[in-house]
Amino acid sequence: MLAPPSPPARRTDGDGLTPFEAAVDTVLAALPAGDVVTYGEVAIEAGFSPRASRAVGALLARCGGQYPWWRVVTAAGRLVPGHEVEHARLLRAEGVEVVGGRVPVPKRKRRGHTGPPPSPSQEQP
Repeated sequence: MLAPPSPPARRTDGDGLTPFEAAVDTVLAALPAGDVVTYGEVAIEAGFSPRASRAVGALLARCGGQYPWWRVVTAAGRLVPGHEVEHARLLRAEGVEVVGGRVPVPKRKRRGHTGPPPSPSQEQP
């Protein structure tokens, strides 16, 4: 079995990144091999509402090659539609169990944002 690709170098220039993108970049760059999170958890850890999960997915779809996209799944543990085979292969290579196109998703402790809840302006990036 092939090993998963190394996560690409993180964007460090900061130029052109919105505050949302910069915060999500920080969360995604900190994900170790074998760690699986949901889109909503990424949004929360970045300091935004869990409703920003769709924006996290859109960012990964647009820039997925820059991030370890395979470590992010839906709240139900489902893999990326249309990319299930590759998604499962990459997760299994990191020791993650994948059964029936899903992974068990334990609730994680928030590692990121510890301040007050996001303001209404942060809820929709």
